[in-house]
Amino acid sequence: MASLAVTEFVINPASASRLISNPITNNTFFFFCFCFPKRGASLLLKSHLHSASRFRKANATTSSSSSDQYDQRQQEEEDEEENFQVVTAVRSKYNDIVIVDTPKSRMLLLDSTYNVHSIINKGIHKWTGSYWDEFVSLPAIVPNGPIAIYGLGGGTAAHLMLDLWPSLKLEGWEIDEILIDKVRDYFGLSDLEKPTETGGVLQVHIGDVFSPSKDASGRYAGIVVDLFSEGKVLPQLEEVATWLKLKDRLMPNGRFMVNCGGIDGVSDMTYGAARPKSMNDVWMHNSAIRALSEAFPGKVWHFHEISLHRQVNTAS
Repeated sequence: MASLAVTEFVINPASASRLISNPITNNTFFFFCFCFPKRGASLLLKSHLHSASRFRKANATTSSSSSDQYDQRQQEEEDEEENFQVVTAVRSKYNDIVIVDTPKSRMLLLDSTYNVHSIINKGIHKWTGSYWDEFVSLPAIVPNGPIAIYGLGGGTAAHLMLDLWPSLKLEGWEIDEILIDKVRDYFGLSDLEKPTETGGVLQVHIGDVFSPSKDASGRYAGIVVDLFSEGKVLPQLEEVATWLKLKDRLMPNGRFMVNCGGIDGVSDMTYGAARPKSMNDVWMHNSAIRALSEAFPGKVWHFHEISLHRQVNTAS
């Protein structure tokens, strides 16, 4: 579950075709989507409601008709900002859990930061415009077999993956049983636990993903890692030994897809959003990336999405 400032990403859902057309020969590679958290639920709600507005403004023409249309849409989104309600709020052993509704989406806010950890859009448009969309490309670049999601949260990634890959076998891991109960009630997780017509299904595991398991050896074709608490990546992911143990859970040619989170103290502000000063800052200051690079030298593939710009780096 990643804390996220939703405005930061403009995602191309066709990631799979891009990766397939540019294959990487290493047996294992790591796919990074960075997010730069903001604090506070009100900020995050505002960011979510205005993300599309910012994108349109950056691409707007100078014609008066385009300007009028933009102003109208902006006003509609400002009106929507005032129209949200808390559906439920509860405290568990691990989280302060708050579920918020807007006319267009439902959001999961967690821990004391109340950052957004999951989004489910209402209506026909399911893409979130954020890193969860990129996770959907993983089945296209791994062997046939089950895929694990470490940090299931509200199930955003699982919803999107099973929608596009209805025969996919998913195993979602979450440490917070109360959170899972709420997500079943309010995010449709129970529907994913029922097999599709083509056999796809989500199996939910409640427990610590770092606990040793004999059954996990060589089990997964791919593993999505999206583990955060209090707005920060879990400290275990900053240790080389952790990644070496997790690699044993991949079958041959299996791959990880990892959200490594943001960087403190090395960013500028653009549109009120944090962004790194340089790609060197990203690699030098993100402890999880340093651990991965040390554990798997030369096998780290870096994909970086921020705001309206995309940067792709590879290491082979």
